[in-house]
Amino acid sequence: MTVNHLSAEQLRDKMNKGESLFILDVRNEGDYSDWKIEGKTIESLNIPYFEFLDDEDVADGRLPKDKEIVTVCAKGGSSRFVAEILDGKGFRATSLDGGMKAWSLVYNTVPVDEENQLKLYQINRMAKGCLSYMIFSRGEAAVVDPGRHIDFYMELAAREGAKITHILDSHLHADHISGGPALAEKTGSAYYITTSDLQGTPPFAYRPLEENKHIRFGDVEVEVLALQTPGHTPGSVSFFINKRFLLSGDTLFVGGLGRPDLGGKAREWAEMLYDTVFNQLNDLADDVLVLPAHFADLSEVNEKGIVGEGLGTIRRNNKAMQTTEKAAFTDMVAGAASTQTPPNYEAIIAINRGEKSVGEEEATELEIGPNRCAVHHHG
Repeated sequence: MTVNHLSAEQLRDKMNKGESLFILDVRNEGDYSDWKIEGKTIESLNIPYFEFLDDEDVADGRLPKDKEIVTVCAKGGSSRFVAEILDGKGFRATSLDGGMKAWSLVYNTVPVDEENQLKLYQINRMAKGCLSYMIFSRGEAAVVDPGRHIDFYMELAAREGAKITHILDSHLHADHISGGPALAEKTGSAYYITTSDLQGTPPFAYRPLEENKHIRFGDVEVEVLALQTPGHTPGSVSFFINKRFLLSGDTLFVGGLGRPDLGGKAREWAEMLYDTVFNQLNDLADDVLVLPAHFADLSEVNEKGIVGEGLGTIRRNNKAMQTTEKAAFTDMVAGAASTQTPPNYEAIIAINRGEKSVGEEEATELEIGPNRCAVHHHG
């Protein structure tokens, strides 16, 4: 019996077209609750694989007859088995090749701004909720917070007819492996990160953002201003582009603030975050578009498919940003940090500092799962 197969990229394309999709996830309940495929046109149901072993009719009354059913598991084997069962019953069943492992590697590009002198793209690693950016001007490109799949950025630059000249990390990431050093080495570009996040001399070349707060490339009107915005990490930086876009890293999200506890100093870093919110970011205009490095759920994706929001709206909706008394702010932010940490975050931090190296298979396994970098404080 042969069933249809769907690649992770094909699933992404269907989602981008707004197709209505029904996902049958056959992983165990805990894995599904923790991390699953989500989208505004997706209906999702979890029935673990082992239930089909016990009873092949277990899903019959819960599945639609009039739409395609995409079966999903961890790596693709169990979903094929279930798709074959459903196909034999007359359902339109398709198995996702490579399962959640393949889905975790998919990137999606969305234009944020396309002026004559500037193009800004948001690049969404959909399964992780990780966001990176590419800025193009006059045949040059800057990459902000790149993931480790550096060929994606090189191919996008080639399509735009541009040379990558600047690579910037807003902070030392804990939930995914940065592609910054490898992309810099491959392209001969300058790589920027704060020295304070590295805690030592790394085995790769970099330019300290503390000493390079103004970065110009391409057209003279394109300016990257590195604002020191500690709190999520002591060396966190946001990039202010042409006084219009704030690439905020994990300092400021559409629905919350960066969690301050991953270094084991929740209150100390929350106090840094207070100073960032009420001093460093206080003078920025309400109409500045905030573009973060992560998102937590679909409510943060706007009608254009962009994860971003005006700074004024974020200020009005975020209770912590309205809490001007420092002790109360610190208590709120430090107390709200999740007890769940990003999976394998200590190993990922070591890799991003250059203290540890891994192969492709281990890197994929380390990154499996959602990001957990935000603290939500909606009013």
